[in-house]
Amino acid sequence: MRPLAPRMSRLGTETAFEVLARARALEANGRDIVHLEIGEPDFDTPPSIVAAGVAALERGETHYTPSAGVVELREAIASYLAARRGLRVDPSQVVVTPGAKPIMFYALLALLDAGDEAIYPDPGFPIYSSMIDFAGARGIALPLREANAFQPDLDELRELVTERTKLIILNSPHNPTGGVLGEDAIREIASIARERDLWVLSDEIYGELVYEGRHRSIALEQGLAERTILLDGFSKTFAMTGWRLGYGVFPRPLVEPVTKLVTNSVSCTATFVQRAGAAALLARPPEVDRMIAEFRKRRDAVVKGLNAIPGITCRLPHGAFYAFPNITGIGLRSSADVADRLLQEAGVATLAGTCFGGAGEGYLRLSYANSLANLQKAVSRIAEWSSRVAPLPTG
Repeated sequence: MRPLAPRMSRLGTETAFEVLARARALEANGRDIVHLEIGEPDFDTPPSIVAAGVAALERGETHYTPSAGVVELREAIASYLAARRGLRVDPSQVVVTPGAKPIMFYALLALLDAGDEAIYPDPGFPIYSSMIDFAGARGIALPLREANAFQPDLDELRELVTERTKLIILNSPHNPTGGVLGEDAIREIASIARERDLWVLSDEIYGELVYEGRHRSIALEQGLAERTILLDGFSKTFAMTGWRLGYGVFPRPLVEPVTKLVTNSVSCTATFVQRAGAAALLARPPEVDRMIAEFRKRRDAVVKGLNAIPGITCRLPHGAFYAFPNITGIGLRSSADVADRLLQEAGVATLAGTCFGGAGEGYLRLSYANSLANLQKAVSRIAEWSSRVAPLPTG
């Protein structure tokens, strides 16, 4: 058999799904597992959204649409961004995709080539570095440190920018730390992008999940609308992960090339799903705000519980639905050791911080998109396990 194309060796993965598979295998053998590994709302899609999708199916809306999406959804997205984030967006700049990941994929393929560099957060969503590598470019990690409240060191960012740097990836609210970029940081990053003529890929998929204040997009900064790709979708805000519906807002020169990539890869996004998405934006279901309030309650309980465990400290996340506890005080060899032993010995599925990059060593990511009862069970199990665990021998 002839070998695979060499570029396949540059393609990474998302470890959460691997851990989920291991946890499910343990459950199949009778183990009780608390799932904190998957970043997915545990709430059902609001009934009004489901009804809109079903109605579209019953009307026979099962055919192709334009590759960039139906006009009604693109208009709804533009109106939504104006109302919720103060952004002026023409519907023609919106490209709809099956999930938000394709926006990342298409943007990086359209912009990066061999010899280019792109800066991404570390720890950060692993698909950033995977797709930079797949595009043939060089990824440059920007460490996010707890000592700096998981905010980027702006002097360090300036030093990382070279003549080859073409793009900066931002993610706020941030996966996995739950950090939210402050206005001063946004303003300074915008200044760097203008000075060095950089594109910005702003991943705002958790933009509605902010617990103190409101989300602010870098696209609002002077001169950034024409160099920012805004990535967003419906999975997190509207509990629509399985519907696969995302979108990007592109500077005008990128709309046609990205639409061509959509045509060449997936043709278009399912019509009935787009109708459901338009319904979600045009009449925001009350379940959304109740879900966010519940996430806030869970966040407070989880952080309080984790900080009560000797050897563990956890900063209060200000967005998304992840806690990122520092577990170095437990004394085990690595985050991967801790995550593996918690799954095998305590029945709690978590992700090692290193699943999100080298700067994640010493941390775990816990998704609190689970019931309060299950979260309390998980914290109790972690506390009991850590009280009796012996550090692994070194050497």
